[in-house]
Amino acid sequence: MNKLTRRKILAASPAILTCAAALSTSAPIWATEGYEAAAKRIWRAGPLQGLFGAALSHELVRYATLAPSSHNTQCWKFAAGGQGIAILPDLSRRCPVVDPDNHHLYVSLGCATENLVQAAQALGLHGEARFDPARDAVMVALTPAPAVASPWFKAITERQCTRGLYDGIPLSTQDLALLERAGSNDRVRLLLLTDKIAIDHVLDYVVQGNSQQLNDKAFVNELKSWIRFSAADAVERGDGLFGKSSGNPTLPSWLGNLLFGLVVTAKSENEKYTMQLRSSAGVAVFVAAKEDKAHWVEVGRAYERFALQGTVLGVRNAHVNMPVELATLRPQFASSIGLGAMRPDLVVRFGRGPTMPQSLRRPVQAVLV
Repeated sequence: MNKLTRRKILAASPAILTCAAALSTSAPIWATEGYEAAAKRIWRAGPLQGLFGAALSHELVRYATLAPSSHNTQCWKFAAGGQGIAILPDLSRRCPVVDPDNHHLYVSLGCATENLVQAAQALGLHGEARFDPARDAVMVALTPAPAVASPWFKAITERQCTRGLYDGIPLSTQDLALLERAGSNDRVRLLLLTDKIAIDHVLDYVVQGNSQQLNDKAFVNELKSWIRFSAADAVERGDGLFGKSSGNPTLPSWLGNLLFGLVVTAKSENEKYTMQLRSSAGVAVFVAAKEDKAHWVEVGRAYERFALQGTVLGVRNAHVNMPVELATLRPQFASSIGLGAMRPDLVVRFGRGPTMPQSLRRPVQAVLV
């Protein structure tokens, strides 16, 4: 099939994609599927040839949804039409307590954008992303291009946020340089803190932030609403934070909700974060050149490239965003690491560690509009 025809088929109206979603069953056919089977299905590597029209758009969206999002809320919608795909915020899945200005939400859209652009390249398309302030959406224009499956693309189905202990071994200068190059550009600055004193300094702010958050009833209730205590609950919902992915035991939902307040305390979580940060090779702080939605999207793209490059290198990462989530703490943290009045956007610890169960995703038809 020639390139012109392929372009026309890709551009062929959103009605094709909508029709495909409508024809697929609305009931989750995997409702009785086990967690491991569901994760394997969701995180599979797809075909790189023979996809056109609705099937091609569907696969691009599927790869985009494998991106990380705050609390794994999957706070995005996708609209295919014209000659591209729009990535829109799903405000029904926002977290107003931890993310009152939707900062993390737009960072999450940026992560999905980067995945979509990387997948497009592997599937024979060039993706050009721009933020449209009129729609508060990321518009990804797609045009035919030579297919190149980069190492970053191949890492999409293996990437994960690993909330566990790392091995504490420093990364090589070469690996740090690759991570810095992947996670920064003229719109996003990346600080890599690898000195043990600097890591302990960040830890002080993580502990302060964590203590404030876990003593805030509204924060705790919001966090608990996104935790999936049992595998069955995680599979049924396809979103949220599965306890086992953080190294916690699986529990019946009723028991998990009952025990949550007794087990998850500021003291216990601070002890956990202390061990985790001190086992890390370093901390990455992402800082946008400007404080607006368009740049928050760019932070998400930069972080996702960092995460994909880390996956290629066997380097894990996990968010410790407490110092930037609290408006009262954020300026102090920024000043303490030399950022002055600039707003730090993400704080991420990194290092080499074990593979954890991957989180789940909702089906593609659930995020199409």
